[in-house]
Amino acid sequence: MKKTLALVAGSLIALSACGGTASVSSDDVAQQISDQLAAEVGTAPDSVTCPSDLTAEVGATVTCELTADGQTLPVTATVTSVDGSTVNFDIQVADS
Repeated sequence: MKKTLALVAGSLIALSACGGTASVSSDDVAQQISDQLAAEVGTAPDSVTCPSDLTAEVGATVTCELTADGQTLPVTATVTSVDGSTVNFDIQVADS
């Protein structure tokens, strides 16, 4: 990615409840990060992978790995609000 994105906002609607705790699947988080970065920067990263699901609680985080233009950077999704089945979050990409 030619332009490093510091912070973008996104929202996910897909929630699942595992053991009573609602969360968004790691695949859905990775896809939303990719989509949001593509919208902001104009091109999608080569890949985004997340090691675990994102718990649907304000302040919950998951740090994923973004690969673009031969660089691998950590990108953190932090839940900012939960409204029913919608999880809103900010995305922070580490500086290269």
